[in-house]
Order: sequence, then C-alpha cells, then structure tokens
Amino acid sequence: MAAGTYNFVIEQGSTIDFTIQYKDAAGLPVDLTDYEARMDMRPAAGSDTLYVNVNSEVIDADGTGINKTPPSPDNVGDLPASSGSLRVFISAASSSTLTFDRARYDLEIYSGSAPDIIVSKILTGVVKLRQEVTTSN
Repeated sequence: MAAGTYNFVIEQGSTIDFTIQYKDAAGLPVDLTDYEARMDMRPAAGSDTLYVNVNSEVIDADGTGINKTPPSPDNVGDLPASSGSLRVFISAASSSTLTFDRARYDLEIYSGSAPDIIVSKILTGVVKLRQEVTTSN
C-alpha cells in the first residue's frame, strides 16, 4: 500500500503533537503491537544530513518521540497498539534547537531484525520550519 502524504509546518520553539491512525486497504486499524516506528527529517531523500530523528524505541525525557499507545481523544486512558495509532511528539525545547528551513521526512513502521526486517513506509512529505521570534531567554 502506498504511503500517505502529509506536509506540515513546525513553529520553532513550539510543541509538535499529532496523532495518526494507520489503516489497511479495507479501512481497518493495523495492529502495531509487534512494530516500532521511526521518522527522519533530512534536506532530501538519500541525504546523510539528519535534522531530526524520532522513534518509538527511545522517548526522550521531555517526551520527544513516537508513542504507539497515545492518549485517547477523551483523555480517559491510552489507546492500545492495536488501534493503529501513532503519536508524533516533539517538545518545545527540542523544536527550539532546529535550524533548517525545509526538510523531507518519512514515517515508517518496522518489525524484526536484519536480514529479515519488515519495513512499511506509512507517511511522507515536506516539513517547513517557521523561525521563532519570541524566546524565553
């Protein structure tokens, strides 16, 4: 199945927080229990320069990362990995250190290990960074 396209803007110094739900061709949520997720932002596809890497295996102390069990919309509890939901979160502190103008990104899920790793690209697009004017210095 082809990856979806989503372009977005990061307001430097602001929190980035969005949840997507990955569904199969029949429109049913994909169970992510046995998967991890990762997202890189780079100047272009194939570039060695890495602006941002967030993933579900390591969530930073400030919450920056990808959560496979994000809070439910009614904030009563967390959605299970079987809901197919992924929360991409970059803290205000982390976004304040970004300096690129424009980047390409993709969001992948993966399972297993080399050489038998299974990877599916689920989202791709362009990220623009709008520079911060007001800082908390």
